[in-house]
Amino acid sequence: MADISADLVKELRDRTGAGFMDCKKALTEAGGDVEKATTILRERGLAAAAKKSSREAREGLVSSYIHTGGRVGVLIEVNCETDFVARTDEFQRLVKDLAVQVAGLAPLYVDRASIPADEIETRKAELLADEATQRKPENIREQIVNGQLDKWYAQVCLLDQPFRDEDRTVGELITDRIATIGENIVVRRFVRYALGEEL
Repeated sequence: MADISADLVKELRDRTGAGFMDCKKALTEAGGDVEKATTILRERGLAAAAKKSSREAREGLVSSYIHTGGRVGVLIEVNCETDFVARTDEFQRLVKDLAVQVAGLAPLYVDRASIPADEIETRKAELLADEATQRKPENIREQIVNGQLDKWYAQVCLLDQPFRDEDRTVGELITDRIATIGENIVVRRFVRYALGEEL
């Protein structure tokens, strides 16, 4: 069994936000390999988050963010299960990060489920009718359209967007926070205003 130092546990905690004992167990299981331990914690977090996703989230925060210069502003509602969690620094930091994300990348929807079905169908039809798609063999056109739809979702859906310059999506960030905070977290809605934007 590998000797797990406090520095190694601290490094894993800083990287994942998981608790001390969880980090120590994951490092022991991974033989001291921080990358493997991170994967173990992420898998456990996903399992824990999946269990919590059915729980009702009615507390939380409505927060605002005004970008420097006052040209872009965001109002966002993020829910959790208890007002205790809503008052924690970690939850408030998450809400602020999400507001900054909305200001910077201007998503139109929270997630794929909130896109009107007729808009998805219109988008599919446009992609299928595209000249480049039509030149491909018929049996792979559907795959091409689905791949292009995924790219479109990553532009218009907050939860599908890449989070900052990290190698994870906003949805994965929220899942990680659900695992570390221990409550279901839901982005309920947001609105983004840009100076001079057409209504």
